[in-house]
Amino acid sequence: MSMTLIIAALAIWLGGWWLNARLARGRGRAVALAAPLLFGATLLLIWELLVRGLGVPGAILPPPSAIGVAFSQNIPTLWDDFVQTFVKGALSGYAFGCGAAFVTAILVDRSDFLKRGVMPVGSFVAALPIIGMAPIFVMWFGFGWQSKAAVVATMCFFPMLVNTVAGLAAADRMQSDLMRTYAASPWQTLTKLKLPAASPFIFNGLKICTTLALIGAIVAEFFGSPTLGMGFRISTQVGRLALDVVWAVILVAAIAGSTFYGVVTLLERAATFWHPSQRGR
Repeated sequence: MSMTLIIAALAIWLGGWWLNARLARGRGRAVALAAPLLFGATLLLIWELLVRGLGVPGAILPPPSAIGVAFSQNIPTLWDDFVQTFVKGALSGYAFGCGAAFVTAILVDRSDFLKRGVMPVGSFVAALPIIGMAPIFVMWFGFGWQSKAAVVATMCFFPMLVNTVAGLAAADRMQSDLMRTYAASPWQTLTKLKLPAASPFIFNGLKICTTLALIGAIVAEFFGSPTLGMGFRISTQVGRLALDVVWAVILVAAIAGSTFYGVVTLLERAATFWHPSQRGR
């Protein structure tokens, strides 16, 4: 145990707390960017110093420097895992699940029978645990990315469905009556009134599903996958006690998930710039 490193970690924590508290009172885009960057850098420094100061074995918790070395040494492998899990499994399942939920929501909005029949069934499916679904889909669709995409599509379907149905029902009744007064067709009512009113709800569902997609694809790989994928890499490296590689995979997943969420958020701002929720951003 090195008391010097522990004291240094405490000093950095106090200094980072003081500086972040001052930044939090500031205004502007630069301050909004500097505060989280400083907070993250402070956490990494404290992590590094405490792990080394307390002599924590790398098989339990490696320091960030060791994770960075493992990341740089395994970039080709991590890239292949990223393509297998995120591009093939998560993105394809996300697109299919959210697309199917969007179409189903439009049908549900037009039919009371579907609204009373599909929504309860959707609630039941959403309550099914992913640990129970993943082995079944692997048996149905094989060990490739198709089974992971099926798990992701199932996980994304209901959150997207609920948000879209709620959004389509958010249109003001007086506005709907006005559309009927103008003899608007159902298609015109959908495109001119309901979909614009539902846009914030739709994008909310899309943002929720960005995190579910990556989680679902990674967890599904624990139950069977080729020799590629983030979930496969985590399970095999944990067995070898290579925790630095495991954390490197987690870093890739965190970057991919945050970027995916950010892209959908930017699309939301571009598409719903007129909505009150986007004013002042």
